[in-house]
Amino acid sequence: MYFNDMLGHFDIDPKQVLAIRHTPSEPQFKKDFLRLVLPRADLFNSYQQFQTKKVEKAMTEVAYLASFIGHQPGKAVFVGLYSIRGSKPFTHDEYWQLPAHVEMKTRFGVRGFTEEDGRSSILCFDLQEMVVFYGSWKGKLVVEWPPPEVSWWRRADRNNLRVFAVLEESLLDAAPPNWRELKLTWEALSELSPRWKAKLSEWRGIYYIFDHSTRMGYVGSAYGENNLLHRWLNYRISGDGGNALLRQRDPHNFEFTILERVSPDMEMERVVQLETTWKNRLHTRAPDGLNDN
Repeated sequence: MYFNDMLGHFDIDPKQVLAIRHTPSEPQFKKDFLRLVLPRADLFNSYQQFQTKKVEKAMTEVAYLASFIGHQPGKAVFVGLYSIRGSKPFTHDEYWQLPAHVEMKTRFGVRGFTEEDGRSSILCFDLQEMVVFYGSWKGKLVVEWPPPEVSWWRRADRNNLRVFAVLEESLLDAAPPNWRELKLTWEALSELSPRWKAKLSEWRGIYYIFDHSTRMGYVGSAYGENNLLHRWLNYRISGDGGNALLRQRDPHNFEFTILERVSPDMEMERVVQLETTWKNRLHTRAPDGLNDN
């Protein structure tokens, strides 16, 4: 089966479809790209709404954008089919006033629309995802992307993208690593996929926050409803979780890890006792650390 066969099933003319295989060149953005698609749809959409000059012209000539991500050589994983509902121009200044572009530049080094581009304005395409088009295969459908891979955009009617596999689990929602290997930045707490959230809501125990700016640590415990997920999301919202010493620091420098997992029915008093032993072992009480008690 080919991707054009899938289009035909919905009476979509391949001549009206542009297929794009997103593969960011920026190392950090490329590394995080797959995991950002679901929790940070705003970032992903802003990324694909603006294109290079050639792709921009091609998108004005079709009605649909088939979006893929290059996750391995010669392959592309399906993200979605989008209806192109028009476009409007953005000046260079207007482009860089969009929060998503500022974040992509500062966090991931994405260059975006630079003055060296040569255009006085860039088109922003209004993309509406067609979830009825194999929406259950989002992140699961893998197609072959024929060489040369540098041709990262193709007109669907001129290319046969053969279906390589339909996976059981979505590549956009991969399982989290073993809890001993889990490390999350403060920003990443707002970018947790459904499977990661589910696991963190199951896990309770003792966690550690390391402040890279001061090289000091904080020990805390998580128990009760939603366990680690609830506790860590509280830090993402407040930045400090109610701790006075953390409040004095920039949460962008925080890294979250798990020191010890405990039974989901362990009583609160016992969990707090374990937390105390970790504070003692790691010397995280002030002035050596960031625990204020």
